[in-house]
Amino acid sequence: MPDLTFMKAQGQAIEAVRDQLAALRMTVFRNFPYLYQGDIAYERAYLETYIRSERSLLFAVRDGDQLVGATTALPLLDETAEVQAPFRRAGYDLSRIVYFGESILLPAYRGSGLGNRFFDEREAHARQFGTYTTACFCAVQRPADHPLRPKDYKPLDAFWIKRGYTCRPDLNTTFDWPDRGETESTPKAMTYWTRPL
Repeated sequence: MPDLTFMKAQGQAIEAVRDQLAALRMTVFRNFPYLYQGDIAYERAYLETYIRSERSLLFAVRDGDQLVGATTALPLLDETAEVQAPFRRAGYDLSRIVYFGESILLPAYRGSGLGNRFFDEREAHARQFGTYTTACFCAVQRPADHPLRPKDYKPLDAFWIKRGYTCRPDLNTTFDWPDRGETESTPKAMTYWTRPL
């Protein structure tokens, strides 16, 4: 894909693409397994967490002027209480953990190695500080017989395992958002994955 360009931003610099990133999140997360209805006000507030963090990272992919993919990271200490909660309950030192937010890519750009690039960029970003020993992210859990699960859906578990991540059912929480076609938020089960840095 020769026309693709890449950009990195940290902290306040993410503000310049906040609305584009919010729109991309809503587009990608409408699909299974997130099935997120989307709310621009929520998105802007969510991204404020990354804008406020001096050590956050946005790595984004553009095709011309269009944002087609992005991934984020920030210290777990800079995340919201609901994201931190499972690690606090388990007695972790939050100052040693970096949290990986979304990895989102429009379907036409998948399968070209950008998923690995997203992890490479976030892991390198975390290591440069010399203070983080663990990387984590979380994934939504949907039942295998969910009515909106596409017949050709392939979970990313094998990819994450190949990247060195371990599923941690002991680290779990719930996040609330409205499913596609709904107006009320409902809790979704989330399980964390971790790997040593």
